[in-house]
Amino acid sequence: MVLDLDNAKTSDITAIKADNLQKIYRDNIRAVDGISFSVRQGEIFGLLGPNGAGKTTTIKMMITLTKATSGQLHVFGIDVSKSPEEVREMLGYVPQSISVDGDLTAYENLLIFAKLSYVDKKERNERIQNALEYMDLSERANDLVKRYSGGMMRRLEIAQALVNRPRLLLLDEPSIGLDPSSKKQVWKSIKQLNQEFGTTILITTHDMNEADELCDRIAIMSEGKIAIMGTPADLKKGVGGDIITVNLGSACPSISFPKEIGTIILDNEKSIQILTTNGEEAIPLIADFFKSHEIKMDSISINKANLDDVFMKYAKRRLSNDVYKTVRSTRRDFTRHSR
Repeated sequence: MVLDLDNAKTSDITAIKADNLQKIYRDNIRAVDGISFSVRQGEIFGLLGPNGAGKTTTIKMMITLTKATSGQLHVFGIDVSKSPEEVREMLGYVPQSISVDGDLTAYENLLIFAKLSYVDKKERNERIQNALEYMDLSERANDLVKRYSGGMMRRLEIAQALVNRPRLLLLDEPSIGLDPSSKKQVWKSIKQLNQEFGTTILITTHDMNEADELCDRIAIMSEGKIAIMGTPADLKKGVGGDIITVNLGSACPSISFPKEIGTIILDNEKSIQILTTNGEEAIPLIADFFKSHEIKMDSISINKANLDDVFMKYAKRRLSNDVYKTVRSTRRDFTRHSR
């Protein structure tokens, strides 16, 4: 099987470059507020943040569905605002909401997309078969998509995006709403596509584990701005230590916590999270502190910093608190497309 995406993994080529990019809607709503970043060819780059952070709007500007209010955006050196048709020819896009037709077969879905993408008639069948085979859907090619699982629908959407052999693949929340097994299969397909063919991939996600598993680099977005950017390892290292979680027997009164022990980064009355440089050394000091203030502890635990802790540090909120509603909405979307 040959899936030639004509996309060597060359890290010194810039696939995406955004300079002071802005998108302002009516009433001065700044969906994207002056962001700048670049993505190297062959990289998996993640935009991590909650609903309303500006992730999807950024993608919409890249795929020419909406125009930037100001700033510059280039894809493989091409100015998106000046040559939108040329940019679209280089892109593959999988939206968050389900885009395949459940009343058609997998082959029929890809055939329609191939025609819409102006794939040469002589090449359509081969490209469709290659994409289905690559996403491990060949044996179900003639089944109605409404009989697919959510994970299979996502893989079919990626196959659909591959029909026009994109240099850049844009995935908006690729695994949200999927069960753990389907999610891992989608992640495997994304990594395989990047590693075997050097496809440049930009992912938006709420999922810290997804970003950690897939992305070479991440930009954390909040309220239209980029709060911090770097590799997952460097971002977690930058949090500055371990996270101590203290669950209390009752609401904690207002206290002044000693800075030499750590810094309170989250206080939910009966649960407090403390950032400290050395968790093992800090635990007995924290226990003694609460005991001296006659505050009962139900439990105390230590964890290494994760990307949610990074988000908390720079965006001052927990990203995990925003996930449930979106997951529920996406699962309903899968159900509507299935039998």
